[in-house]
Amino acid sequence: MVSIEMIVAARARLRGHARRTPLLSSPFLDEIAGRRLFVKAECLQHTGSFKFRGGWSAVSALDPAVRARGVIAFSSGNHAQGVALAAKLHGVPSVIIMPSDAPKLKIANTRALGAEVVLYDRANEDRDAIGARLSEERRLTLIKPFDEPQVIAGQGTTGLEIAEQAEEEGVKSAEVLIPCGGGGLTSGIALALETSAPGFRVRPCEPEGFDDTTRSLASGRIERNASLSGSICDAIITPQPGNITFPILQRLAGSGIVVSDEEALRAMALAFTRLKIVVEPGGAVALAAALFHGGQLEEETAIVVTSGGNVDADVFARALAI
Repeated sequence: MVSIEMIVAARARLRGHARRTPLLSSPFLDEIAGRRLFVKAECLQHTGSFKFRGGWSAVSALDPAVRARGVIAFSSGNHAQGVALAAKLHGVPSVIIMPSDAPKLKIANTRALGAEVVLYDRANEDRDAIGARLSEERRLTLIKPFDEPQVIAGQGTTGLEIAEQAEEEGVKSAEVLIPCGGGGLTSGIALALETSAPGFRVRPCEPEGFDDTTRSLASGRIERNASLSGSICDAIITPQPGNITFPILQRLAGSGIVVSDEEALRAMALAFTRLKIVVEPGGAVALAAALFHGGQLEEETAIVVTSGGNVDADVFARALAI
């Protein structure tokens, strides 16, 4: 359902709208990781995460008459902001369904981008049911956070950039570590690299207790998380891998790597100290995997995606205090 042609087309629509985020490095991080380490800083993308890519790709691909009625999305914050900004720039309304315990910064930013925010209790309410009802009542187009072909295609443009930037650095083979929730970014990058950098292998990275993709890849079937809350890595807590994303990961990804919340916080502090970038907990899990779980890697080079930087001040202070 998603092809390299779709990713290339998404890149053409994103040209002039998305940033080509930098590929950063630090000898201090190389020493900790025990290998050459590059960081694809998607925390510097518009709205502070890679999600703008998928949001713009999906909104821009809609028929103009359909797009004019507006769009709806559900998200803990990063997809929310990506879709809200894409809708605003297209001049169409957006409704975003967000969990009431989402970081305050993400809720405030989504509203500031012009979206109507509908809050729900993620422990007791069904966001899919809320989204279906509002979509039908208002004739809005639902843009899913990861299990949507045009969203995956947009996220896959990150992989095209990684391939180009790695070539500039002379890197021919590497493991590409990616924070993984539902798998939209991971599967999109995997599809992009399959063609543009076949010597690279994607590795999904997740927080402890919410390692549905890691378990699913190990068992060969979609596994579900027992809980939907309880980690500081809110950006990548999803019920289970997507029905579209999981088969792509089965075919193209290596085994998953699981990190603790404490390791994610340590990675946040090191990203700030050594790279001068702000990364949120969920966006830092791949960096944590590279720095603290290097024994699970095989290649001499690792490329890490820091997928988002929308972190509340108190959580960031907690990371810097470690």
